[in-house]
Amino acid sequence: MPKIAQKSFTKYNRIEPAKTIGSVQKNSDDSYRAEKVMFVIITDGQENASREYMSAKVRNMIERQKTRYGWEFIFLGANIDAVETAGRFGIAPDRAQKCHADSAGVELNFRVMSEAVAGFRSSEMLSADWSRDIQADYKTLGKKMN
Repeated sequence: MPKIAQKSFTKYNRIEPAKTIGSVQKNSDDSYRAEKVMFVIITDGQENASREYMSAKVRNMIERQKTRYGWEFIFLGANIDAVETAGRFGIAPDRAQKCHADSAGVELNFRVMSEAVAGFRSSEMLSADWSRDIQADYKTLGKKMN
C-alpha cells in the first residue's frame, strides 16, 4: 500500500465542523480527486455553530460527496451526543461515536482512526466494527465516573 502524501491532509484547527466540511467541499477541484477519501471530524462540541454553513447545506454537501465520489465520513464527538450531532450533518449513526477527550481517549481515537484509514485504503469499505475500541473505552470510563 503506498504511503499517504502530506499534501493529502488538510488540517482545520478550532473551527466549526460545518465550516470545515463546507470549505473542503467548496475548494475541492474535480481535476484533483483522490480515489478514496475518508473525512474524519473530531470535536468537543464547542464550535458547532457555523454562521456560514447551516446544517441543511452541509447535509447536502456530504450527501453529494458520498453519492458522487464515495467519500466516507466519520464523526467522533466528546461532551456531546455524537450520533445526534452527526445526524444533523447527514452522517450515519454507524459512522458516529462518542469519545473521551482526555489524553488516553485522544490517543485511542487516533490509533483507531489510523487502523480504520489503513483498512479503508486496502479494501472497498470501512470495517463494520471500526469504532469497537472507542465504544468500549467510552462505556468503561462512563461506568467508573458514575
